[in-house]
Amino acid sequence: MISKDEFDGFSIELFKDEDGDWLAHFEELPNVSAFGDSPEQALHELKEAWEGIKESYLSRNEPLPIAPSKKEYSGQFNVRIDRRVHRSLAIEAAQAGVSLNALVAQKLSLHVKEPRHC
Repeated sequence: MISKDEFDGFSIELFKDEDGDWLAHFEELPNVSAFGDSPEQALHELKEAWEGIKESYLSRNEPLPIAPSKKEYSGQFNVRIDRRVHRSLAIEAAQAGVSLNALVAQKLSLHVKEPRHC
């Protein structure tokens, strides 16, 4: 079994296509993919492709892509919404006795899927 660390934290999707070949690709970088006759061969080919891509970035002095699971996050982001939605959320927060940020954070957390790990 190949660990996620071998792919620098990127998530891998592995499936059999309609022609019977195995396809492995990064979920976060769908253009990085490889085929094989078996799941193991597809993963091996994906590892080779990834190493080649990293060499290409480095040879052009470009930063390597970073997997979302490896990035640092501040916990803050701004979202523009319709003023009617803003008003409705502010009223709901006041009625619940919580801040608007707390209410929105709670609502967002209910709809976020747990990350899948390969």
